[in-house]
Amino acid sequence: MKRLLPYLASALLCAGAATQPAAAQDAVKGKSIFDANCAACHSVQEQVVGPALKEVHKRREEKWIINFVKNSTKVIASGDKQAVEVFEKFGKVPMTSFEGSLSDGDIKDVVAFIKEESDKPAEAKTPEVTPADPNVDGAAPAASGFNWKAMPPVTQILVTLVGFLLLLVLVFLVMTFFQALPLLSKLYEKPGLQNSAMAKFIALMRGDTTSLTGKAKDELMEDHSYDGIHEFDNDLPPWWKYTFYVTIVFGVVYLLNYHVMGGQLQTQEYEAEMQQAALLSAKSGGGDANEKTYFKPITDAAQLAEGEKAFVQNCAACHGQKGEGMVGPNLTDEFWLHGSDVNGIYKTIKYGVTSKGMVAWQGKLSNEQILQVSSYILSLKGSNPPNAKAPQGEKAK
Repeated sequence: MKRLLPYLASALLCAGAATQPAAAQDAVKGKSIFDANCAACHSVQEQVVGPALKEVHKRREEKWIINFVKNSTKVIASGDKQAVEVFEKFGKVPMTSFEGSLSDGDIKDVVAFIKEESDKPAEAKTPEVTPADPNVDGAAPAASGFNWKAMPPVTQILVTLVGFLLLLVLVFLVMTFFQALPLLSKLYEKPGLQNSAMAKFIALMRGDTTSLTGKAKDELMEDHSYDGIHEFDNDLPPWWKYTFYVTIVFGVVYLLNYHVMGGQLQTQEYEAEMQQAALLSAKSGGGDANEKTYFKPITDAAQLAEGEKAFVQNCAACHGQKGEGMVGPNLTDEFWLHGSDVNGIYKTIKYGVTSKGMVAWQGKLSNEQILQVSSYILSLKGSNPPNAKAPQGEKAK
């Protein structure tokens, strides 16, 4: 018996060592299945089209998860409270049925992967500080704008009341001023005050525009009569002279600012704004959804095969293995929601349509892969797969 103990211990150790990689292998296999079938609509840590799956194994029983993944419509129709709650929360869009493509073991592997990801500590995200000037290191962050809605209701009421009171005071002062105009006019008619700026302003308020239009002298200029037309020696209207003086001041300021002190001219302003737009575009993921593209559909068989591979891995969960349409629209008919040519399809895939659940793929697929998938989708036109979804959108011209 004593001789058997070492062999028995060795056997137990080997058995333990054999079981540990198997469990790890389940999670590895689950990741592969998750990426191929679930990643288009789900993430472990964040909500995408569907809910975040972190710790779903703690919130739901394994049997419930298997049944829901295989056929969520059936579970919802049975009146299951949890299934109905998820269905209602996410726009009454049923989850794709995987009854024919995933086995119970596959789903358990996916759960093992989710459990492994859920147990990982969350990575601390360092808040990104945007400098006021992207070309200056260590520049102070730009100040945030005033946000009325962010203010507490009590503060909003107090600000409104103060503003109303200030408006009343202003109206009262204006009315008082106009009521006192006759007295002020008599005051400024005194010889020492009648040519002051205040006297001219009060006269203007009472309707005397002489300070703006000038006063005609009605003095004829000698030897300036032609064909019965006489020329008077009158000054230019003051308003014209004042405007002319303002243009002179403006011209001097403009010259100093733009041609002496280095102010940005129109071309320089445009270039600076384009650089800023490029920085913002790169920060948000790159590219411009409104940019004109002139791609042509790929016809090379090898590249179309790559496009099919990427489609099956990333798009089939919502559009079906053959593009017949499931949660997403049918891609094999002549009807389109967001553009029917290769450029329209390319932009829809790259930038997504988040309002309708179509995620942007520019962060996961390269531009070449997106063009391959777009060309593959065009090749599906007229393939008439079984169980095709009803047409949606407008017929392509």
